[in-house]
Amino acid sequence: MDTKNLFMTPATAWLVRAEYGLGLVVSAVLFFTHLDEINWWAAVGLFLYIDLIGYIPGAIAFRRAGHGDIHKGFYVAYNVMHSLVTQGLVVLAWIWLWGPEWALLALPIHLFGDRALFGNFLKPFGLRFEPETHRAYRRFRSEYAAATSPSDAASLRTVV
Repeated sequence: MDTKNLFMTPATAWLVRAEYGLGLVVSAVLFFTHLDEINWWAAVGLFLYIDLIGYIPGAIAFRRAGHGDIHKGFYVAYNVMHSLVTQGLVVLAWIWLWGPEWALLALPIHLFGDRALFGNFLKPFGLRFEPETHRAYRRFRSEYAAATSPSDAASLRTVV
């Protein structure tokens, strides 16, 4: 992916997920090496609030809509709540108000886990709220595979 080709192949998507995986490991190691210093109410609340506001309402609306289109506000809520920028600002506000604490690691653990383990990134309006391969992406994948070497095309088909 570059500034002129804003898409990821399965290989680049895997590499991006691996980078978030490293962030998840670092955050989790720091979290678990300070278990005795964690404010558990804060950690659980910080971990859960992202999905309580940003994912669950949209998931319910999506299921109620028969897996069809839902209001774009659900996408905005998801993207705002699952943004590293938003959660970074939450961390800064928390530190300013109450000071630093290990429970704040629940935020990167949640976000890095979503991206590394589940492959969930921010949601564009043109896709379904829940993952489903878009017909344009299927077409792109086919055309891209046809334009690459045979070994690249085989890996593209097996990863996707």
